[in-house]
Amino acid sequence: MDHDARLRRLGFRAWHRGTKEADMLIGGFFDRNSAGWSDAEIAWFEILLEEQDVDIMAWAIGTAAPPEQYHGEMMGRLKQLDYIEHPEP
Repeated sequence: MDHDARLRRLGFRAWHRGTKEADMLIGGFFDRNSAGWSDAEIAWFEILLEEQDVDIMAWAIGTAAPPEQYHGEMMGRLKQLDYIEHPEP
């Protein structure tokens, strides 16, 4: 699958997690960061999306430590949480 097709597929998966909170966190992270991803970063995100949403969210907000395979720059960006858009009331 080519680079653009992989990103489109990941974008759909990132925004269709099952809960609004997970969609905002994972989808928001994807939207903010994915434009310049290398093939290695895309592969990291593909593997991350196989994890349970509650685990990804816990790693992002720091209530649980991520497994060793996710340590690094991408997890650091996920933990920044500056990519979540809050809807106006």
